[in-house]
Amino acid sequence: MVMITSSKGVNTLIEHEGIRLKAYLDSKGIPTIGVGTIRYPNGVRVKLGDKCTLAQAMTWLTKDLGQFEKVINRSVKVPLTQYQFDALADFVYNIGGYAFENSTLLKKLNRKDYDGAGRQFVVWTKQPELMGRRIRETNLFNKGVYP
Repeated sequence: MVMITSSKGVNTLIEHEGIRLKAYLDSKGIPTIGVGTIRYPNGVRVKLGDKCTLAQAMTWLTKDLGQFEKVINRSVKVPLTQYQFDALADFVYNIGGYAFENSTLLKKLNRKDYDGAGRQFVVWTKQPELMGRRIRETNLFNKGVYP
């Protein structure tokens, strides 16, 4: 069954990513705009000085999120609850599809080790400021607790 992120999941993602209508450098130094967009729908990379409207930011979020939802739907071979899917959508939006497809989290999940998979979120905290987000993703995945 193909799943999509719920409205609660989208709101959680927006809360984690924030909305910025002027391009900025993210924690990795990548020019970013809107709700974590690094590449426009036409493939052009965001550059500092770019600006957007709220409507554009939300359109790009929908497109970007759709790509990550495809990665999750293609990669996960076990049943998920809506809140588990939402947690994964938030996580994959942040780390990228390739990293997720090669992660221990996905391997554990596809072995039906839901507890082990849930413990993997916090492994992805290269930047200390991500720890709160990873804990919230863990709580959402394990307990259905939306921030």
